[in-house]
Amino acid sequence: MRYYIIAGEASGDLHGSNLIKEMRKLDEQAVIRGWGGDMMQEAGAEIVKHYRDLAFMGFAEVIKNLPTIFSNIKFCKNDILAFRPEAIIFIDYPGFNLRIAKWAKKQKFKTIYYISPQVWAWKENRVNLIKKCIDKMLVILPFEKEFYKKWDYEVEYVGHPLVEVIERFKVDGKGLSENSLLALAPNPKPQIALLPGSRKQEILKKLPVMLEASKSFPEYHFIVAKAPGQEEAFYHDLLKEYPNVSSVTNQTYPLLLSAKAACVTSGTATLETALFAVPEVVCYKGSSISYQIAKRLIKVKFISLVNLIMDKLVVKELIQDEFNVENLKEELGKILKDNQVQEQMKKDYSNLKNLLSLGGNASANAAKSIVGFLKN
Repeated sequence: MRYYIIAGEASGDLHGSNLIKEMRKLDEQAVIRGWGGDMMQEAGAEIVKHYRDLAFMGFAEVIKNLPTIFSNIKFCKNDILAFRPEAIIFIDYPGFNLRIAKWAKKQKFKTIYYISPQVWAWKENRVNLIKKCIDKMLVILPFEKEFYKKWDYEVEYVGHPLVEVIERFKVDGKGLSENSLLALAPNPKPQIALLPGSRKQEILKKLPVMLEASKSFPEYHFIVAKAPGQEEAFYHDLLKEYPNVSSVTNQTYPLLLSAKAACVTSGTATLETALFAVPEVVCYKGSSISYQIAKRLIKVKFISLVNLIMDKLVVKELIQDEFNVENLKEELGKILKDNQVQEQMKKDYSNLKNLLSLGGNASANAAKSIVGFLKN
């Protein structure tokens, strides 16, 4: 069968690649084309647009880049029509994917969504559009099944794909990753991971605050996980005044495996850090316009996936004006030196992992569901 997959971000590329591997086990003749990144390509997909060319962060940035976005939508529709897949698989990336899904349904293509848009956070009325244009919805967060049930829409919970990804890495990549990280950042001090995001505008908002806070912890060595899409000179200019800070590329998991604590931008990275059992502080700062709009629209109590899934404050969130050097120093000090805080976080992390493991192997479950759905 022919599958067209659209993933517009790094996390979508990761989960898309694992989905493709599992789909190929069930459909050896699968021909896969789509939007994603290097990992999906290595798994066997022909990539026509790379996610690094698609990432626009925040409301103001999206408006500024509307001509590019509209051009991409037109290109995608034409590419799908030329390829004629049996199904289109959408992975998260809702602003773009739901536009394509609405069009695809009218063109009589089968539509499958893997990793639901976060409609429970904002734009809840998008559920009406999803019900009309998505033939099958596969969700990865336990509470999403109940959320959609309220809207009389049956979805399938397949488990969270990060659980298997990280468990596999802990087993297979430990020795290799320790050696490679040591070679890239040789320093005997305990390490603290800085994960400021992947897009230039978010890095410029968050990394300088993290770097200034690092000055207050000379007994630790701070390591920045660099985004693979950014140039070396960009980070060099930011880091040159901080001798206690180094950086690594494509080594985020090895870094989390050895880190004593982490400062993490909101998003999937907060969940990855928790599944590695690393105490973390969640950091978010956007443009003033984007933040003011988001504050009025977003309905959830928390911004980090860890807190949302557990439905309580497991990790501290420093948002917008609260994300400053003094507050970050205080919260980082707590997770490094307060045994009670550390123990409670460790216990919560364990419960989180158990909750996300209930569905089993998410990629295999999703692949089985997709291939079975199309064959039947």
